[in-house]
Amino acid sequence: MKQFLKKFRKVSILAILPVSFVLAGCGEDTDESAETSQWDEIQERGVLNVATSGTLYPTSFHSDEEGLTGFEVEITREAAQRLDLDVEFTEMGFDGMLTSINSGQVDFAVNDIDINERREEDFLFTDPYKFSYGSMIVRPDDHSGIETLEDLEGKRHGGAATTIYMQIAEEHGAEGVTYENVTNDTYLRDIENGRLDVVMNDYYLQSLAIEALPEIDVVIHPDLFFHPNNQAMIMKKDHVVLQENLNRVINEMLEDGTITELSEQFFGGQDVSQEPEIDFADE
Repeated sequence: MKQFLKKFRKVSILAILPVSFVLAGCGEDTDESAETSQWDEIQERGVLNVATSGTLYPTSFHSDEEGLTGFEVEITREAAQRLDLDVEFTEMGFDGMLTSINSGQVDFAVNDIDINERREEDFLFTDPYKFSYGSMIVRPDDHSGIETLEDLEGKRHGGAATTIYMQIAEEHGAEGVTYENVTNDTYLRDIENGRLDVVMNDYYLQSLAIEALPEIDVVIHPDLFFHPNNQAMIMKKDHVVLQENLNRVINEMLEDGTITELSEQFFGGQDVSQEPEIDFADE
């Protein structure tokens, strides 16, 4: 496992045809017609256009042997195959993914994206296939002076501007330091050298990042876990038929063990499709 992880040190812990509308009377019939038309367009195209970062190990990263791969990349490929479609990935930073969904550049995005109420106001999610929680990477000698979430006050937290973890950090008084689509070694070295105090992110992603970079002197905070969450594919609000079809094959993959097998492959034998039993800090 360690030899496998060393290969992925440089990864991060982050033209569609016009839709034709059939004019029915109004209201629900028009909406239903538009949703069906969008799915028909995807089927005619024969390809799902999907945004991902390509730098978020182990959910979306590059392998010397396989190129773009990862837990969610392979879930997406399997889902496309079960829908008799091909898949084409466009790599970008997280902040560009939601814009690309709304502009129609991509059909949906996969990148360890949390389901939350704020996003559900503007987007659709599939059913979740990963359950996780937040953790902190800190300096080992004093945990960067953080023992509770309230201790984030005045600390420097690194991450993408619009992630839920940046939001949580800033809500507790941390100074947000924004990074673009950078890799794990950048974050971890900036904690080690004091440019950052903490990076808050998904526990599974952070534990694998630290295992892959043992020479960088940082740790996961041993006593502070928070923000139980789940992840899924995210798409445009009106892509209801796409959501329904993806849900159908995702639930098949959960039932037949495909997602468990992919989880064990990419998360060091752990099954992230099961909800964890953890005592969480109050947010």
